[in-house]
Amino acid sequence: MPADTIAAIATPIGEGGIGVIRISGAGAIQLAARVFRRRNKKPLQSHRVYYGAIVDPDTGETLDQVLLIPFHAPHSYTGEDVAELHCHGSPYLLRRVLELLCRQGARPAQPGEFTLRAFLNGKLDLAQAEAVADLIRACSDAQLRSALALHAGKLSQQVQRLSDELLGVLASVEAHIDFSDEIGELDPAVLTPPIENLIAKLDALLKDAQAGRILREGARVAIVGRPNVGKSSLLNALLGAERAIVTDIPGTTRDTIEESFQIEGVPVVILDTAGLRESADVVEQIGIERARRAAEQADLILFVYDLTAQDYTEDLCLLESLPAETPKILVGNKVDLVCPHPQPLSHAVGEGGVPATVLSIEATGSPSPTLWARRLGSEGAILISALTGFGLDALKHAILNALHLQHIGEETPALTHTRHIHAVQQARDHLHAALRTLQQNMPPDLVAVDLRSAWLALGTITGVSADEELVNRIFRDFCIGK
Repeated sequence: MPADTIAAIATPIGEGGIGVIRISGAGAIQLAARVFRRRNKKPLQSHRVYYGAIVDPDTGETLDQVLLIPFHAPHSYTGEDVAELHCHGSPYLLRRVLELLCRQGARPAQPGEFTLRAFLNGKLDLAQAEAVADLIRACSDAQLRSALALHAGKLSQQVQRLSDELLGVLASVEAHIDFSDEIGELDPAVLTPPIENLIAKLDALLKDAQAGRILREGARVAIVGRPNVGKSSLLNALLGAERAIVTDIPGTTRDTIEESFQIEGVPVVILDTAGLRESADVVEQIGIERARRAAEQADLILFVYDLTAQDYTEDLCLLESLPAETPKILVGNKVDLVCPHPQPLSHAVGEGGVPATVLSIEATGSPSPTLWARRLGSEGAILISALTGFGLDALKHAILNALHLQHIGEETPALTHTRHIHAVQQARDHLHAALRTLQQNMPPDLVAVDLRSAWLALGTITGVSADEELVNRIFRDFCIGK
């Protein structure tokens, strides 16, 4: 552990009623006492709030009237002595106070250094430390619940249980290696079931990994289709604001428009793209290329078509040209023009999360899109009117279904970080390798190598086996004040 004392502004940049400066280290409370003046001269007690002034001991200049809260080790955020100064929220004033503290012996904290010290002092494990950054950046109810679950140790506890089971299997293998004369040779039939059981538990963790990643980072949903089918109108309708320009002129949207909103607390990044068609216009060609790139990078594609069209041949060709592996929802727009008084019949969901038809398409009098929907492996289409808002609730419900986020309020996925997902996948791969080694009657030493590698992979999640480079990279992502 570093022995120096660090200080930083812990509140966001900008004016505010209050600005907090945090100090941590062996000399934190004594340093704060050197610049803090109060009437009562009794020693500062931990977890008490004191009112006084910040005074430069060299010049006698008073900088601010503040509150001081000392926290004696180990009962603090970092596990060290910590002092917090609650000043007025002027950025200039906070910089002056921080400069004064540095002249008195502190040094500016590096990004994430307070939380790094909490990790090194055993106050948090690595997964919980990452949750601090998630809490800071949470912008939806679902993200907040996920971050709180991670910070409370939900994932850490699961990883610890799996690691303990894995160590038990490894210990058994090591015992057979070292004491084969006393306890006999390793029996693959005895060792296979516990390894298979561990693999099944890791598979269960990974089941909702993609949903967890989307929950943390936000789902990228691209609106794609031919020109003038109502893509920009749909964007405006989902956002509840006139964000995109809407005209009857084909090719109005030349660039990708990206906006964020929430569906039942789930963050969604929605992208309105240029209409896909052959064009000689250089600028429109660039927009079309960006539209295809957005579709390739999306977690979900909303393919919009015009219910008033008489020929869907071009729609079919465009749909079939989109990435096959990306989930898609077919969205028939302008239902108000073909059926003045549509009535939703069902919110059912078909195979693969594709929503079933929510309107009797035959009643619209337009060519039935279910025919080519089924041809492409879909159960049907969501029919909407971006103008009147009909079908938007069904579409939002379908988006959550397609992304497997429909039950996100009931159970938050444990795996939300790409790093955690990769570690669990590595552990599972090593366990599969251990099974193959057993089945091939290879020496138990090789089985032990695979089991130990699986244990090390899991340990990177909580920091038990994380190397210094990984730890430093994680904490560099924090803001200065944490």
